Amino acid sequence: MDLLFPVVSTLHTLAAVVWVGGMFFAHFVLRPSLVNESPATRLGVWSHVFPRFFAWVWIAVIVLPATGYAMVFVDFGGFAAAGRHVEVMHGLSWAMTALFAFLFFKPYPALQAAVANKDWALGAKHIATIRRIVTTNLILGFIVIIAGVSGRFWG
Repeated sequence: MDLLFPVVSTLHTLAAVVWVGGMFFAHFVLRPSLVNESPATRLGVWSHVFPRFFAWVWIAVIVLPATGYAMVFVDFGGFAAAGRHVEVMHGLSWAMTALFAFLFFKPYPALQAAVANKDWALGAKHIATIRRIVTTNLILGFIVIIAGVSGRFWG
C-alpha cells in the first residue's frame, strides 16, 4: 500500500504531461511552423501527426481517471477528504475528455476524409474546429495542472 500512491501518482502525472504537453507542442510549436506551408502540406502533416498523438491521448484518457480515482478513494478516502482542488480537477478532466472524444469522432474523421479527397478548403475548416477544441483543452489542462500543484495550499 505504501508503494501504491507513488506509482499511481507518477502514472497520473506522466499521462497529464503527455496529453497537455502534446497539445502545447501542437499549438505553440508545430502549428506556427506550418503556417507558411501549402494547404496540402500543412493538412497532410496534421493528418499524419494526429493518429500518433491521439493514440497517446487515448492512453491518457484511460490512465488519468483510473489513477485519479485510485488516489481519491485509496489514498484520500474519498472526495470529501481530497479537497476542493481535486473536485476542480475531476470536473475539468471530464470536460476535457468529452471535448477530446467529440474531436476524435467528429472533426478528426472529417479532416482525414477531406485530406484523402484533397479538399483543402474543407480540411482547413475541420482543422480550425480541431484547433479551437485543442486550445480550449489546453487552457483547461493548464487550470487542472494549477489546481493539482497549488490546491493543497487553498484555504
